[in-house]
Amino acid sequence: MVVRKIVPLVLLLLLAVLVGWFLLRPVRHRQTHPVAIATEAPLSTATPLPQATATAPPTLVPTPEHSATPRPTATPTFAPLPPRAGNVKTPKLALIIDDCGQWVSVERGFIALPIPLTLSVLPDVHATREIASEAANAGKGVMLHLPMDTISGLNPGPGKVTTKMTDAEIKAQVVADLAQVPQAKGVNNHEGSKGTASRRVMTDVADVLVQHGGLFFIDSKTTAASVAEDVAHQAGLPTASRDVFLDNKDEVAYTEGQLRQAAEIALKTGSAIAIGHPRATTLAAVKAMIPQFEAQGITFVLAQQLTR
Repeated sequence: MVVRKIVPLVLLLLLAVLVGWFLLRPVRHRQTHPVAIATEAPLSTATPLPQATATAPPTLVPTPEHSATPRPTATPTFAPLPPRAGNVKTPKLALIIDDCGQWVSVERGFIALPIPLTLSVLPDVHATREIASEAANAGKGVMLHLPMDTISGLNPGPGKVTTKMTDAEIKAQVVADLAQVPQAKGVNNHEGSKGTASRRVMTDVADVLVQHGGLFFIDSKTTAASVAEDVAHQAGLPTASRDVFLDNKDEVAYTEGQLRQAAEIALKTGSAIAIGHPRATTLAAVKAMIPQFEAQGITFVLAQQLTR
């Protein structure tokens, strides 16, 4: 009787064990699956490596415009300049630095360069008289950078000459501007895409330059429609026009390329006039290219020397 009672109990116990085992097995499976998801989710959504790589800015060499003192290239990487044309004995290059009187520290850097160059100084800006005096004392060329009106309507700044002025007003304004830069031996236009295209305006300007002893005029060529050089020539003034703008981009490499273009013109035709601005990148580019130009036999001259 006892055995008959024990056997069913044992069987019942074994059955309970088997049922418990089967019940516990799927529970364990359900617990492992979320761990896998939890482990994968941070790999695809967490920020450490993937987002740091995706959003971090690329490693760049600081561009000159972001550097207070851009480093010039020790040796320009350009190919050698072409040989001078057979009829060119001494190729000449005149550098004009426009817009002076505003960024004195950079302008003093140009004044300190061991080559002839010309600073064109704006009237009625904070360092007009100071920088013109320093440039003249250092033997650099000095010009008045005459503000003239634009086709776009952009205000060229104080001391401007406009097509809306009468002849008397234009002449009075040019006289007043020249008084701001008494060291000036010549003039070139600041902006002036509208003013230099007006024969009446340029005749008035030329009349004043004649009255001041025949100051030279260099056309900055801000428009293909300019009549400035033609009017100045007819008035008997020494005149010339710009060949190359150096720094439409504020980059050392770009300006070096533009300087090279000016040098190639000088080697081919005998002379070139290049206009730049008082930018740290332009100063760095000029410094870098001087040795190459001198090795090629190019002579730096004042702007006045290339007028005729």
